Amino acid sequence: MSKQRRKKKQSNFILPFFITLTFVVLIGLFFMFSYLWIMTDTKTRHSNFQLTKEQIPAEEQVKEIIGQNDKYADVLQDEEYMIENNIYAKEAASEECVTISFAGDILFDPNYSVMSTLLQNGGHISNGIKPDVIAEMESADIMMLNNEFPYTNRGTPTAGKQFTFRADPSTVSHLYDMGVDIVSLANNHAYDYGEQGFLETLETLQNAGIPYVGAGVNEEEALKPVYYIMNNMKIAFVSATQIEKGDYPDTIGATVDSPGVFRCWNVEKLLQVVAEAKANSDFVIVYIHWGTENQEGTDWAQDEQAPQIVAAGADLIIGAHPHILQKIDVIDGVPIIYSLGNFWFNSKTIDTGIVKVTLTEEGLQSYQFIPCLQSGCKTTLLTGTEKERVLNKMQAMSGRVQIDSEGYVTW
Repeated sequence: MSKQRRKKKQSNFILPFFITLTFVVLIGLFFMFSYLWIMTDTKTRHSNFQLTKEQIPAEEQVKEIIGQNDKYADVLQDEEYMIENNIYAKEAASEECVTISFAGDILFDPNYSVMSTLLQNGGHISNGIKPDVIAEMESADIMMLNNEFPYTNRGTPTAGKQFTFRADPSTVSHLYDMGVDIVSLANNHAYDYGEQGFLETLETLQNAGIPYVGAGVNEEEALKPVYYIMNNMKIAFVSATQIEKGDYPDTIGATVDSPGVFRCWNVEKLLQVVAEAKANSDFVIVYIHWGTENQEGTDWAQDEQAPQIVAAGADLIIGAHPHILQKIDVIDGVPIIYSLGNFWFNSKTIDTGIVKVTLTEEGLQSYQFIPCLQSGCKTTLLTGTEKERVLNKMQAMSGRVQIDSEGYVTW
């Protein structure tokens, strides 16, 4: 009798044990295959993006570019020299001029309103930055904006900082969708997730074929300009940040042997880089992170540094950081927009815009401010009375220049 009871107890135990074990194994297999599917999908998306983004021109295109740039033919044929010195070759849409456009701050962090809303609406960037705006951006030979966050899923947020941003590295493909050719990383959020997140950002942009300026694995890289050779011109892009104003910033400045951004609170290094870029190129663009947040007027540091940067050799200055538009001015013939404001950054209704310039071998030929509006987590191109309103606002702020009804600026 006792043996029968023991057998019954054993059978009662074994059956639930095997059911539980089978359940655990099935769950484990489910999660394993789900993980493999996600990783495969992510790799496929990255691979598709990298194949779509033509990083290296075809041999016939290289020959054509060299033929259009006799002045720099020797440089264009020395691939090793170009890589070492951050020089890119690109064919302009017109043989007569080069068109370069600039926008302000963008944010791809899914925990903040613009990207969160975009994801709810299908995830394509055209649901956040409207197609007519993207068409305007894509029409430029070179399109540049401020990348105000790191691309990373690693690192830890900066302790004590009110706002820390980051975005999944896969979202770098949105830059391509927007027609962006080069980004500035010289801002006060590039280091939000520490050195690990910062270095992953550099790697992500490199893998995507998007040049960056104003940051690097060391000071040499962070200070180095990016150059484009187009239509027999060599155009330099320099980027630096004043923010934060102090000796111990949250956003680490690059040193001789450590990564970080190009800080210009002490302006001397920036002036030296601009002067060297001027000696090595035909046109120098400085994209600088400066000013006081949400303040329409320029601050004393902007007013102090602007004429120094011009004197060092800058031919065009584009400002960012205040999150709102600031004036267009001219110093010794050099145009400056002190802040382009938010471009696609948060849910606030804020006037913004694109600066579009055309260059020839004789220099700057035109400067246009194209009014846009950031509102409801979308950026749109303005027309009619709204366009007129923003242009009138910019004219009222910008007393030393004239802005016509199409946004063309003269002085």
